[in-house]
Amino acid sequence: MARRPHALWETVLSLQILQGRRHTPLPGWRDVVLGRLGAPRASAALRTLRPLIPARGYFPDFLTPADGDLDGGIAAVRNTPPRRAAAELELLAGGSRAEDDDAHPVSRRLGHVGDALAYYHQTAVAPYMPRMRALIDADRAVRARALLDDGVEGLLRTLRPAVRWRRPVLEADYPVDQELRLNGRGLLLVPSVFCERTPVSLLDPSLPPTLVYPIGDGGPPATPAGDGLAALIGGTRGEVLRRLDEAAATTSELARVLGISTASASQHASVLRRSGLVVSRRAGNAVIHRITPLGAALLRGGEHGAP
Repeated sequence: MARRPHALWETVLSLQILQGRRHTPLPGWRDVVLGRLGAPRASAALRTLRPLIPARGYFPDFLTPADGDLDGGIAAVRNTPPRRAAAELELLAGGSRAEDDDAHPVSRRLGHVGDALAYYHQTAVAPYMPRMRALIDADRAVRARALLDDGVEGLLRTLRPAVRWRRPVLEADYPVDQELRLNGRGLLLVPSVFCERTPVSLLDPSLPPTLVYPIGDGGPPATPAGDGLAALIGGTRGEVLRRLDEAAATTSELARVLGISTASASQHASVLRRSGLVVSRRAGNAVIHRITPLGAALLRGGEHGAP
């Protein structure tokens, strides 16, 4: 399982969403990014990337290398073997020749593609990385608990509904029929903020098997008018309980996930702790909060209307 947001998967998928005017994964993201992309340098980056990354469908595998770090990923894009790049660009063009037989133009263009990816990432994705890391950390915590409780198959079962484990096959909703046989290789699961609705994989079966899956926007759920939990303890404290029911979290992690200040998160956790709904333990410089059985019982009653 990927440990952090994959820089280039998030970059490429965010540009697809931006072009397709589909669901915005982060509040206010589209409007802010569109404002930033009006600069001349941003326009040049988009002119380079848009022909390679359509709003829907296939984009070249070399744009999302295995290295999840931005610098390492950009270096891998720039160092893509020219013949591989030419073949994937030809596939993108629907079978027509993307370049002449001379592969040097492709090599030169890869440098421009790397620069454009780096600039677009810094403009549209990097400012949101703290929030994205918090969302993906929360998703990983859910998968980790399933792994500890029920093993690998338990983890795979948590990926529903878009991904379904039907032993020995992992099925995913996908726009086209595609089969990937691992043949003893591992499968890298990449949680993604900008992956929308259906998972994504690499087309080339010889590349490291990878499945990018959507974690959703992670925003606080809308509170029903009759939500007794919110009426009793407040909407934000109710959301703190919901987050801690998914996994233990530090004060700073709660703040990032909920979009509030660290001081506010600490205050809410303190009130819940004094009420017996949360227990807190110091670990080094951090304080880790966990929901108590009483807190879990209150959460279930508040969510489902139980007496």
